[in-house]
Amino acid sequence: MPKTASDKVLALAQKSGVLRARDLDEHNIPREYLARLVQRGLLEHQGRGLYTPASVSKSAHHTLVQVAVRVPDGVICLLSALAFHGITTQQPSVVWLALPRSARRPKLDYPPLRICHYSEPAFSAGVEAHRIEGRPVKIYSVAKTIADCFKYRNKIGLDVALEALQTAWRNKKVSMRDIEQHAAICRVSRVMQPYLEALVT
Repeated sequence: MPKTASDKVLALAQKSGVLRARDLDEHNIPREYLARLVQRGLLEHQGRGLYTPASVSKSAHHTLVQVAVRVPDGVICLLSALAFHGITTQQPSVVWLALPRSARRPKLDYPPLRICHYSEPAFSAGVEAHRIEGRPVKIYSVAKTIADCFKYRNKIGLDVALEALQTAWRNKKVSMRDIEQHAAICRVSRVMQPYLEALVT
């Protein structure tokens, strides 16, 4: 069992992977210990109020974890979801995040965000929970992400949406039924129809 306050902070950080400054409040540990541990090289400051153990190896999707911790109501979407699912050659420099239509834009200094506000039922459909670095991260499914890409084709480019559709279909990561279901939810069935027909002819 950890004995000192510093030991307790490190144990919390090791357990969660990403530690928020406010997590210390429920354990009655002063936040000043975070700065001390950063100075000692035992914690790394990842952004406002966000810390990770210096000894933990970070995955390629570490920024998604950071966003999930800071914005728990958001869902990773579009280019970031495509990259997570491995169905794009794009390497997004920002984290694409879906929020409900009425939600305020979160104030994050890092990582940089690209916010898309979704209305229902498009926001709630196709949400999957993936564990990354021990944390649950909400990410849209392959089929939902592809439908979203066609809906937001003016933002990300039709070529990106087509690449994702063709790659996912070729690698059997999605079924026609799932794509058609999410295309209907996102109201892009007519837009996607000729491309879906081309897949099966």
